[in-house]
Amino acid sequence: MSFRTTSPTPDYVEDVSPGSGALPPRAWYASSDAASLSLNGDWRFRLSQTADAQDDSFAEEGYDAGAWDEVRVPGHWVLQGEGRFGSPIYTNHLYPFPVDPPRVPTENPTGDHLRVFDLPSDWPADGGAVLRFDGVESCARAWLNGTDIGEFKGSRLPHEFAVGHLLKPAGNVLAVRVHQWSSGSYLEDQDQWWLPGIFRDVTLLHRPTGSALDFFVHASYDHVTGEGTLRVDSDTDGRVTVPDLGIDLATGETATVAVRPWTAETPRLYDGVLASEGERVPLRIGFRTVEPADGLIKVNGRPVLLKGVNRHEWHPQRGRALDLETMREDVLLMKRHNINAVRTSHYPPHPAFLDLCDEYGLWVVDECDLETHGFTEQAWRDNPVDDERWTPALLDRAARMVERDKNHPSVVIWSLGNEAGTGRGLTAMAEWIHDRDPSRLVHYEGDITCRDTDVYSRMYAGHAEVERIGRGLDGGPHRRRELPFILCEYGHAMGNGPGGLADYQRIFESHERLQGGFVWEWIDHGIKDERYGFAYGGDFGEELHDGNFVCDGLLFPDRRPSPGLVEYKKVIEPVRIEGDGADGTVRITNRHDFADLSALTFEWSYQLDGETVDSGALAVPALAPGESADVKLPQPPAAPGGAETHGTVRALAADGTAWAPKDHVVAWGQFPVSARQVPSVAASDGPVPGEGLITLGPASFDARTGALRSIGGVAVTGLRLDVWRATTDNDDGAAWQSDVRHGPLWRKVGLHRMRHRLDSVEPADDALTVRTRVAPAARELGLSTVYRWTSDGSRLRLTVSVRPEGHWTVPLPRLGIRFGLSAADRVRWFGGGPGEAYPDTRTASVLGRWQSTVDDLQTPYVRPQENGARPDVRWAELGGLRIEGDPEFWLTARRWTTEQLDAAAHLTDLTPTDTVWVNLDHGQHGIGSQSCGPGPLPQYHLRAEPTEFSFVFSETG
Repeated sequence: MSFRTTSPTPDYVEDVSPGSGALPPRAWYASSDAASLSLNGDWRFRLSQTADAQDDSFAEEGYDAGAWDEVRVPGHWVLQGEGRFGSPIYTNHLYPFPVDPPRVPTENPTGDHLRVFDLPSDWPADGGAVLRFDGVESCARAWLNGTDIGEFKGSRLPHEFAVGHLLKPAGNVLAVRVHQWSSGSYLEDQDQWWLPGIFRDVTLLHRPTGSALDFFVHASYDHVTGEGTLRVDSDTDGRVTVPDLGIDLATGETATVAVRPWTAETPRLYDGVLASEGERVPLRIGFRTVEPADGLIKVNGRPVLLKGVNRHEWHPQRGRALDLETMREDVLLMKRHNINAVRTSHYPPHPAFLDLCDEYGLWVVDECDLETHGFTEQAWRDNPVDDERWTPALLDRAARMVERDKNHPSVVIWSLGNEAGTGRGLTAMAEWIHDRDPSRLVHYEGDITCRDTDVYSRMYAGHAEVERIGRGLDGGPHRRRELPFILCEYGHAMGNGPGGLADYQRIFESHERLQGGFVWEWIDHGIKDERYGFAYGGDFGEELHDGNFVCDGLLFPDRRPSPGLVEYKKVIEPVRIEGDGADGTVRITNRHDFADLSALTFEWSYQLDGETVDSGALAVPALAPGESADVKLPQPPAAPGGAETHGTVRALAADGTAWAPKDHVVAWGQFPVSARQVPSVAASDGPVPGEGLITLGPASFDARTGALRSIGGVAVTGLRLDVWRATTDNDDGAAWQSDVRHGPLWRKVGLHRMRHRLDSVEPADDALTVRTRVAPAARELGLSTVYRWTSDGSRLRLTVSVRPEGHWTVPLPRLGIRFGLSAADRVRWFGGGPGEAYPDTRTASVLGRWQSTVDDLQTPYVRPQENGARPDVRWAELGGLRIEGDPEFWLTARRWTTEQLDAAAHLTDLTPTDTVWVNLDHGQHGIGSQSCGPGPLPQYHLRAEPTEFSFVFSETG
């Protein structure tokens, strides 16, 4: 006798179809005069570990769920309940379950959700009703008042169900069963946390008789005549009115009138109304035309340069459940940092985000909820996008994106998805989109031949390759060579970095075919966690994870801008201000694509030794896009006592805008006027032997080792040559990369464990010389290092001479000295600031006088690493010492050693000590973006070569 049981997984979970019962997709709008009821709030919740653990009885009216837990909707259950509802999982591309499409594990966390609601007393008695889910991960089945209304997949896409016939005035029971894993999970392998739940809005919409169904706003712009043409196609007959334009016409009819066009720089929207028999829908209409012309992406007849970011939806406590104010904060931060474009990686965002892009002005690449990256592990075998059984699901995803978002003027490009290989399903998607909406371009980076797409797109191509593409020397199929090029991902902003952004921008601006790109990515996906501050992959005990690769944004998880975002703002600023101070003029160039400079005011200022001594308004013509003008500056002030003089010109918002206050700094430029006087110390004092000590001017040294002990009353510990830095994510690089990764190579050579051999201590009449050799165990290479100390009686000069020995095949992480100070807190310096900078991330560094606490010098990267260096420092004061550099130096100060920083996995691993460790560096190695891109360019490598540099120490008053 044998027994056979059926699969414990319900059929609909593993069915490759997109679902059943949902209405056809349609245009989204925030509101109308039809009634609606938000069902967001606290829902009853029960978690099961398998899809079949519970029957459907919970959906019946009268079911007692009083003993259940509660969760917030929108929300993810794994981010609620203090761990009782499971934990988040982070993988970059590996599926966290066995790959056997469309099958999923028996262990399939399943959340039953219950919401009991009454209709408002003024809810209309006539008409129908629609229940809308804006986002549920990854598969859901829903019941209303005990009736099964359908099931669906497509986590970041809307689904609507007709439910008017099921409603009653009070006691309505909405039941939703959500499965973490489904066949849809194979299509949603994006680089992000796996977070199940109802994470976007749930809304009940009244649908009056004759209400609007789907409609398509066609609003083109003719840049030759200055006229816009409007036609609104609607499934329901009605009239369209636009009062500001005097338009009043029937749906399907066309009107052509003079308009101001919509662009990301000038986002002019016209308020209108679509009025059908039963509903009035507000419209926000932007007239613009997008086309591929002359091998370029053109909007309103002009090519555009995309200065973009990739944006995942993220909140450190709510995950992908974002509210409107968080979305608005993102858009305002983008605008204030000169970003003009966003790629919605790798799924359509909450629809309200696109409303904000329309309002404030951002070009949008709207990307479909599709990625099958994990199939790379089996050479793309069984990839769903090349399996016709899955094509209906792919087309459903494309349609739900396009139909929902088609009326947004900000959306200029549709993207088929990300890292899903190639196949017939993608071709079907591209054909459907081209047919449904020929007014926009289609993008997909994986279409390397550009057979189905209108843009040649790459990710993480190095500078040299991008230059070749710009010059038309990249080869490839003829069709591809005729298309515009964008970097859909570049500048991987993981940890300290990205470096090399300015070099990319120079290349973009040099070749018309190169139309910019999108930095990866907008925000670190750190989860607020009392153990670590912010948690990343592996912190929740995941079986498979990709560590802190999920923290690779220009914003920290709490939305504080990182130094990378400050750098990017400067690199892409829309006004170029250049001058060398030689002839008293600056060249102003308008780098906007559409706007002139009439919305900006300009001011000049002069700085003596970093302090502003004179300033005023600067008259600059309202230059058209692309135009330049040489503008004469006032005479610079006299430089008393050989003071270093600089000039600064800033472009400011003339008036407050929707996204920035009056006097917001849009762009700036700085230039030298007179050179710095290098500090000098006459060697008039000599070393004096004493009881175990040698004194030289204000300093004392250990007589046996030559180690500096104090300068005046300031104790100094551990001064020696330092070449190590706590490796950055970009130093360490990605394991899959074939290029040299300097972080692992530095450790292999042993630069993190250098030994310091004392060769001699040599007092002389006018100097104390200490000779050493600095080298790693097990290696023949080393650095012959000589410290030469001199003094004029009150000041102390150290000259460090470094000569490489052996065969050096790697650059140095850093080169300078480090030492410890006690009782150091406030830091003042004249040099680059206010934030950190490194050789290939220093464009935004402003020369001036700055001050900070030691703690505020630190940059709180989610995974601790080298940070906080200030460049071009002339002098610094801290811990009772004044330090002057010859030449300028890099300054770092922190309350832990480099070794402690290097060993830390989270910020909470760092414990402040009583000693402040100071690094004065002659050089730093570049940063690059090799965590998922190219390393630093050769010109930013810190090569081991004969070097000499000096510092002058004195006590502060």
